[in-house]
Amino acid sequence: MGYEIERKFLVVGKQWKKDGVGILYRQGYLSTQKERTVRVRRIEDSAFLTVKGINIGIRRLEFEYEIPLCDAETMLNELCKQPIIEKYRYRITYKGFIWEVDEFLGENAGLVIAEIELDNEEQSFERPPWIDKEVSQDARYFNSALSTHPYRSWQDTHK
Repeated sequence: MGYEIERKFLVVGKQWKKDGVGILYRQGYLSTQKERTVRVRRIEDSAFLTVKGINIGIRRLEFEYEIPLCDAETMLNELCKQPIIEKYRYRITYKGFIWEVDEFLGENAGLVIAEIELDNEEQSFERPPWIDKEVSQDARYFNSALSTHPYRSWQDTHK
């Protein structure tokens, strides 16, 4: 049994881009229920099926399995809810931690989110200068929510 302990933040500016190279991710959702999400993800020539449980604070169960690329493509194109999430992910090391910065494309263009995975909920870390507001508890910023209610459809007053 695996747990994911993750915090999410909005990103400001473009300074972060100089510290990493983006890799294209395509992902879709077979289930986006609050109690569980089931995601199909393609990263270059690899593909994964991921099941996540309900969030309890910043912690939740997570199980991930590699699957054949052709199966993932079929699921993304024929079974997953649309639109598919497309983003460039940058892995940036800052003060001993790896930050994953997602620059969204398509229906979620304009949104940039940074995530940091922690060993426990109380673990401290220093924020890079390009980190802004924390959105860990705001379900609108979950990728599963962005697949059903894309960022571009949000009213400017709610962003």
